[in-house]
Amino acid sequence: MKTFFARLCCVLALGFMLAPLGHAQDLGAIKQRMEARIATLDALKSAGAVGETNAGFVEVRAAQGEAAAVVAAENADRLAVYEVIARKTGSTVAKVGGARAKQIAAGSKAGVWVQQEDGSWAKK
Repeated sequence: MKTFFARLCCVLALGFMLAPLGHAQDLGAIKQRMEARIATLDALKSAGAVGETNAGFVEVRAAQGEAAAVVAAENADRLAVYEVIARKTGSTVAKVGGARAKQIAAGSKAGVWVQQEDGSWAKK
């Protein structure tokens, strides 16, 4: 529950931060899709089917039902958000994703697979 709340707060914060950037309708749709996906994504993480990469994306670690489709949709939305943030801040998608990866890892609950900076995987 704590992880769900933390992730929901992050998604909402991103949504509020990005709302004035122009593509409000597109970003609003992304926010809604990400919010709708949180519970499924958290369940897949808890089951060890997916993990958080050090680039700010999710990766399938063990095939499980809808994991690949959920990961693909989540990563597409994260990429779109990272691109907007990178443009706004004059940064790169890689830097934005890396910074977000650290935030996600810090907020992940125990037992979630998290990719370390050296590329190795460990359970938090």
